[in-house]
Order: sequence, then C-alpha cells, then structure tokens
Amino acid sequence: MRRTAPTLALCLAVSGLAASVGCTAADTDPPPAPAGLTAQAGSATTVHVMWEAAASRDGVTGYQVFQAGRLVRELPAEKNMTDVTGLTPQTGYAFTVRAKDAAGNLSPQAPAAQVTTPAAKAEDRAAPTAPATATGRATGPHAAWVSWSAATDDTGVTAYDVYQGGVRIHTAGPGESGTALTGLRPDTVYTFTVRARDGADNSSPDGPAVDVTTPPASGEGPGTAPAGFTAVASKGEVTLAWTAPDTGRETSEYELYVNEQPTTVIQFGTGAVPSGRAEHRLTVTEPAGTVWAVKLRARLPDGNWGAFSAERRIVLVA
Repeated sequence: MRRTAPTLALCLAVSGLAASVGCTAADTDPPPAPAGLTAQAGSATTVHVMWEAAASRDGVTGYQVFQAGRLVRELPAEKNMTDVTGLTPQTGYAFTVRAKDAAGNLSPQAPAAQVTTPAAKAEDRAAPTAPATATGRATGPHAAWVSWSAATDDTGVTAYDVYQGGVRIHTAGPGESGTALTGLRPDTVYTFTVRARDGADNSSPDGPAVDVTTPPASGEGPGTAPAGFTAVASKGEVTLAWTAPDTGRETSEYELYVNEQPTTVIQFGTGAVPSGRAEHRLTVTEPAGTVWAVKLRARLPDGNWGAFSAERRIVLVA
C-alpha cells in the first residue's frame, strides 16, 4: 500500500451542526521510480526505450520520458515502452523515465539508460533474413522467455523486434538471442514472432511463430484455453482442430472469432462431444485470397467463456 505523507486535514465546519464534515487529506506521496529501464538502438536514427510497468498499488497514471533532461514523450500508464525518432547516427544518448500519479506527483527519475546509435547505411534497401528458428516458454503467470536464431544482413543486424498480434512489443539488441517478456496475462495463449532489423530500418519477414501459454495465477485452477489449435484452408472450407481444456466436465460449446469478431458458436450435441481431439469444418463463401485470423474459446462449466486459443492466420482457397 502507498503511504500518504502527513498533511493538514482540511475540514469544513458547518455552522449549527455538532460535527465537522468534508475532511480530506491531500496526496503528496510520489510513486516509486520506474525499474528496469533499458534503451536499445533500433536504427541509426531511432532508439527503443522500455521499462517495467508499475504495480497497481502505486497508483501510476502515466510516464514521462526524458533525453538529456528534455521531455520527449508522455505516455499513459498502460504503455511502458516507446520509440524515440529523429536522432543522429553515431551519437550517444541518455534516457530516463519518471512515473506520475493522479494527484500530479512525480517519481524520482529512473537511473539513466545509455545508448549509442549506429552509423547510417546509405542506400540500404535490403532487409535482413528472418530468424530461422524460435522457441518460447512461460516463466510464470505474467512472464515468458522467447529466443531465436541469429539473422543475417548485408550491412549488419542492429535489432530484433518481438511481435504479438501484429504489434511490436519489445526490441532486443543485435547480439541477443533471447529476451524476457513481462506484463502478460495469466491463463492466456500468446503467439510471438521475431523480426530482424538493420541500420536503415529495413525489417525482415516474421520468423517462425511461437505459442506460449501462461499458467493460471495462484488459486485460479487449471488453464481454460483450448490447446493445439490449428486452422487449415482448403477449397470452399476451413478445418479447425483443437484439444479441449481440462475443466472437469465435457466441453460441448465453443465461440469462434474471425478477425477479432465473434462469428459463430460451435456446439457438439449429446453423445457427440469429442473425448480427445475435436474437429469442425466451416463452409466458406468469401473470395479466394481473403485472410482470416481465427481463434476460439470454450464455454466453462460455470457458464462463462474461458481463455482464447492461439490465433491462426489463414488464406482462403476458392
């Protein structure tokens, strides 16, 4: 719990009443400084700055990012990373971050993170190769470790970017082959990919997708996400397959999402509920070449929907 600094109580005495009302205490206690600050050059003119998200008990509502004492970014509390652009090649920079709470109190500045941008590569239009292999594992309900093999580039790889759901969530240095990812949700399937980037900001294609399932938090029971989810497009149809979550009962109902929208509910009738691997075929009428991102979740014994499966991207076939 955050401790409120001693302060004068502001009380409004109302004439004719026996009691005073409206007593409040001002919040003058700043949040702690952000921890785990890092700065990684992504190219000759950009730097990726990242830090650990504040604990909910700290009451943080936003962050301020500074470069050499100058405010360069203001971010809401749900963001704990940013790219600083327009920098000079082959130049050293120091970044620091402060947290801010709802009362406007600012934390001390985090210890500065030092970084030097690489030299610019003129007329470099060739992207690096994609990392050939990648692996991942959950390290707790809120964290994971993702690793990859080295990529190659004609002028040299300067960074590795980790993506989830098409959004870059982390940047690692050129000499790194793995990184810790934090701030994840318990009992959730994440699909991560890694791209290599060079000094001219050319990005490789995605490396192999890696599914990581975070375990439930303490006291939450077994995981509720369907496992081993696959989606295969063939002429006029899509075949879905998965393994039901272990909820203690037969799972007969699943909600299918296509491109982030609930599309249909798949139901297995009495006596038809699969005991192991489940399969369902969808007839499709959309044009060939249409891209679907599909995932599903199970109806739990308490009537609620469980966690989502991994998401699969497929291209429909005529």
